[in-house]
Amino acid sequence: MTWANKLAFFLICAVVIFTTLAYGTVHQPIIAVFYILVAAMMILWSVDGFTSGNLRYSKSLLQIPLLAAAIYGFIQIIPFSDLAESAGISGIPRTISLDPFATQVSALHFLALTIFFSAALVFTDSAKRLRKLVSVITIFGFVYAFFAILQAVLSPNKIYGIYESPNGSPFGSFVNRHNFAAYLEMTLSLPLGLMFVGAVKKDKRLLYVTAIGLMGIALLLSGSRGGLIAFLAQIIFLIILTTKSKTYGQIVLKAGLAVALVAAIIAGSFFVGGESSLTRFVETAASENVTTDRSHIWSVTLDVIRENLPFGAGLGAFGVAYTPFDSFSGLERVEQAHNDYLQVLSDAGIVGLMIGGFFLFRLFREGLRNVKTENTFRRGAVTGALAGCFAVLVHSIFDFVLHTTAISCLFLILVSIIVSGGNKYADDFEDFEQKRSKKRRSATVTPINEGRKKIPSSES
Repeated sequence: MTWANKLAFFLICAVVIFTTLAYGTVHQPIIAVFYILVAAMMILWSVDGFTSGNLRYSKSLLQIPLLAAAIYGFIQIIPFSDLAESAGISGIPRTISLDPFATQVSALHFLALTIFFSAALVFTDSAKRLRKLVSVITIFGFVYAFFAILQAVLSPNKIYGIYESPNGSPFGSFVNRHNFAAYLEMTLSLPLGLMFVGAVKKDKRLLYVTAIGLMGIALLLSGSRGGLIAFLAQIIFLIILTTKSKTYGQIVLKAGLAVALVAAIIAGSFFVGGESSLTRFVETAASENVTTDRSHIWSVTLDVIRENLPFGAGLGAFGVAYTPFDSFSGLERVEQAHNDYLQVLSDAGIVGLMIGGFFLFRLFREGLRNVKTENTFRRGAVTGALAGCFAVLVHSIFDFVLHTTAISCLFLILVSIIVSGGNKYADDFEDFEQKRSKKRRSATVTPINEGRKKIPSSES
């Protein structure tokens, strides 16, 4: 293993943490730093291939949709002709995208995410690294949730006590509390998966329960209704996924444990935040802000989709495409559809539907196959990662969480865990469940001659 290989894996873990702490990586200067880090990964990838004499790559088909989205974005900004002269202005290129600059930026972003995802697939190349990746996400999620709760109590309107977003609703390091909730849906999914499949030793279960509880409390305190719905869907999905035999007793037991977990999280949120801890749900529902009126936004988005079929209005061009159909005053600019599935259709049309459908098909096909792996730890990691992806996909019905770089990066890391968890590695070792089952088998099989003493023959 080369030094470039080790440094590249370290950089992948560092990017997950950096993009989160840097306000979710939504500001252009921080996004530029993210691109520099991705470029550094490419350089290290090349150096590793040169020094080892073998340039490795992943054959996972899940890379294709990301690359296809980037390529289609570049196609959308190709000038096929010029628009007709209007008001003395001529020479305006005719492109599929209504906002070519925004589409170009989005295409470059998809390209960077593709490289990041491919690097994660390549450099998560051992059982030890898979464990490290799961541990980094779990420990960071626990510490990050603790910080977010403290900040919500001490400085609820300022991130790190210094950055204030007057038009946002900050929580943790995110300007938008819905993004924070989506992030924690993924960080707590891994320990949940390990607990549900029984991959955690008895002496560590209390630590895992504490981490899950704290992350769940922080998620609930964020006040995101979409996050709450996604979390409940995640629990139900885990129960279905980990109940092997559909016996009534097992289903009742796991459902009871899930209800107890949710009840403990709700009680903890009241204990930490008091009666006002859950009022954000009501405040959001009663909000008169046009940019959060989802029913109106979705109805206008359907008009945008109808107008721009079959090729879409252009990646990232939703704000421009939305304006002509907006029946409100226009004082509030709507940049996102608050439903990623509708926005895929509005931005990329039928092509986007095909790309997104292929990604979801491959994701759940590989996930449902890899949750059956024999190794208990890898099975728990894959189960948790798939549940985390499912939660974010549910949350994407109500919000545009995957547009945030930090959430996109962690989502792709979970996808890489799903893919890597189905592989067998040279350093794969028996987990404690397999050892325990072997001990049971050896204890039940006793040789016939065991315990008999040999009687020496006497000579006459």
